[in-house]
Amino acid sequence: MSQKKKIVLVGNGMAGINTIEHMLKLAPNKFDMTVFGSEPYPNYNRIMLSSVLAGDSTVDDIVMNPYEWYEKHGITLYTGQTVTNIDTTKQTVTSDQGVQVPYDELILATGSNPFMLPLPGADKEGVIAFRNIQDCQTMIDASKKYKKAVVIGGGLLGLEAARGFINLGMQVDVVHICDHLMERQLDPTASKMLQEALEEQGMNFLLNKESAEILGEERVTGLSFRDGTSTEADLVVMAVGIRPNVELAQTSGIEVDRGIVVNDVLETNQPHVFAVGECAQHRETVYGLVAPLYEQSAVLAKRLADVETEPYEGSVVDTKLKVSGVDVFSGGEFIDTDETKAIRVHDEFSGIYKKVLIKDNQVVGTVLFGDTKEGSRIMKLVRDQVEVSQQDMNALLTGSQGNNSTAPTGLGTEHMDNADIICGCNGVSKGDICQAIQEQGLSTVEEVKNVTKASRSCGGCRPLVSEILEHTLGDQYTGSEGKEPICACTDYSHEEVVEAIREKQLTYVKEVMNVLEWKNEEGCSKCRPALNYYLGVVDPVAYSDDHTSRFVNERMHANIQKDGTYSVVPRIYGGVTTPEDLKKIAEVALKYEIPTVKLTGGQRIDLLGVQKENLTEVWEDLGMRSGHAYGKALRTVKTCVGDTYCRFGTADAMGMGIRMEKRFEGLNTPHKVKMSVSGCPRNCAESGIKDLGVVAIDGGWELYVGGNGGVKIRVGDLLATVKTEDELIEYAEAFLQYYRETARYLERTAQWVERMGLEHVQAVIEDDEQRQALCQRMVTALSVHSDPWQKAIEDKQVQKDLYEVIDAKA
Repeated sequence: MSQKKKIVLVGNGMAGINTIEHMLKLAPNKFDMTVFGSEPYPNYNRIMLSSVLAGDSTVDDIVMNPYEWYEKHGITLYTGQTVTNIDTTKQTVTSDQGVQVPYDELILATGSNPFMLPLPGADKEGVIAFRNIQDCQTMIDASKKYKKAVVIGGGLLGLEAARGFINLGMQVDVVHICDHLMERQLDPTASKMLQEALEEQGMNFLLNKESAEILGEERVTGLSFRDGTSTEADLVVMAVGIRPNVELAQTSGIEVDRGIVVNDVLETNQPHVFAVGECAQHRETVYGLVAPLYEQSAVLAKRLADVETEPYEGSVVDTKLKVSGVDVFSGGEFIDTDETKAIRVHDEFSGIYKKVLIKDNQVVGTVLFGDTKEGSRIMKLVRDQVEVSQQDMNALLTGSQGNNSTAPTGLGTEHMDNADIICGCNGVSKGDICQAIQEQGLSTVEEVKNVTKASRSCGGCRPLVSEILEHTLGDQYTGSEGKEPICACTDYSHEEVVEAIREKQLTYVKEVMNVLEWKNEEGCSKCRPALNYYLGVVDPVAYSDDHTSRFVNERMHANIQKDGTYSVVPRIYGGVTTPEDLKKIAEVALKYEIPTVKLTGGQRIDLLGVQKENLTEVWEDLGMRSGHAYGKALRTVKTCVGDTYCRFGTADAMGMGIRMEKRFEGLNTPHKVKMSVSGCPRNCAESGIKDLGVVAIDGGWELYVGGNGGVKIRVGDLLATVKTEDELIEYAEAFLQYYRETARYLERTAQWVERMGLEHVQAVIEDDEQRQALCQRMVTALSVHSDPWQKAIEDKQVQKDLYEVIDAKA
């Protein structure tokens, strides 16, 4: 008969299993453990569901402890079973499938349930919450049949769900009752910046809207509001909050208020019954974020393992938005009051906003937008109530604290306690990381991530992990980050994958994943497009493009817009058109009732609002080539009028631009590429902020590379000065081909030039032998190009597969 203490955990989520993990470390042979989970899965990272919905991860990616982990530690796991009764006298639990298990100590980690607004029509088909894997799968399935989703709730979860719908190709409205988003975490300035950033991604916001009724017969067709307006919807997701799941405790005689009431060691009013996580109410507070839950878990584990512990006294919470392309962090107090003073940095050009609130010389909270790397460090000051000087405050926002030799008191990781949480997503403490570094000889962030899970989720703690490495290893720390895998599907870096494709002569995406033993055999939205690109670069002639591994716009050869229509941008070489082409465009716009005809910043004409089923007919009637406005390819070559018309022009900018655009048309590149040609140093075509910008000078041309005019403006570097147009084409060919062969997929030329170093790139391009070899490979790459619009016009199967509209509601 086992002498081990019987531990039963009700709830297979993050808080409960984190408690078990702590207990296994503290007293690995002391417990006989049983876990019940209502969902049919092992323990997974619920906060990463948004990544699954966004297509950045799979369900397997977010599993934190697979079935083998339970077996390894002798834990009896009952998945798909809900505990329905607790007998606190006999100390037993019973599941809905009749399984009864005795306990010496019982942990309730039943989590929370999504709150569903009691709206008329809320029971219709197509109205769901976003709380678990099943909800996530329902949304993914719906995206294959329907086109319009409405998310009620402009908080963290609602925005993450909305971003996922956009990635799935759906239009999405976000309905919010307040006048700004995430009002519980952001001040109006940060909220407005967030709204603008998300609108650029395609979200449509309906603010100050109170939902009144969900419309439709059996299935939802729309949502009406109190102000008399309405919006169409094929799917409605309620993301308006959560409520502690207390039903089991309530029916078992355990004290419940909003949550299960616990004391400072997470003990309920019933002997040997504890509660932890979102279901627990401590000092009248219920937490819905992961970091406090892990803090509770650590205390409870020590209590159960008979290890001395400080009591749990509550948490200061922080929030990080996990939406692709937007960095937002908020913690502590974030609204200015009469008692607080603020230090602010607001750079509207770079899209960065930082605010730290100070009260009585103590940092009490922060809001960060655009640059959030200091979030964890600032929150350390908030939690420790450290008094800081004016100099320290300034250092917080300028980032000078990154130099540890001058770090203000309490700002560096060396001042953190071992119990301090570094990775809030996975509950990894400083002590866990230090121990792993010392015991397992880790020397890179990547190794720490693989061993401890720190920085495995959102990655926001990566700078802190690097800092801990530096302090722990001292002189042995090389500063090397080690290799960066393409994604969680593999440990191979971009460079290693390309090398393997060359050496092993791999020829298609699935083969690469099989041979290199991909962890996820189907790959993900990060690695599949990258593999498709690398295979095409290594052998452009033999490789057959895998369109299923391309992003949706590239598959469709048109940009999907937020209302579900598409935009069509015909190629206009060098920005120079003709009356005949203009007339043709106008006739097409009239014939297909295209609502908007827009001149773009790249000197093109954008036809917006084209219906999916009309795309191939529009292209056929236009009779023009694709402008690749959707592709990781050459987009445009902007030009000024040059010496053809300009009094200051020194060269034929339009002619040169047309020649360059025709030369590189349809060229697949790691990211989009924009070019320009200016006819004189007055630079009217803005050649200094293009991936490849050309400026005519007396007796020649200057080539600037690595420029960027997007969110992070970068002025291009002078790569070379040449005398003739032929030399210009030759240098441009060599530069682009070197970029194609050595850049990581989705790396812009700006980042690539900085990573490679301008001097190195110049050395390669100026070397005659290397330049000629690059040009020859460019010729081969260009030889396989065909116009995708023409292919779609001629191929009925392509039309059926991609552009045929099926009425799924019929």
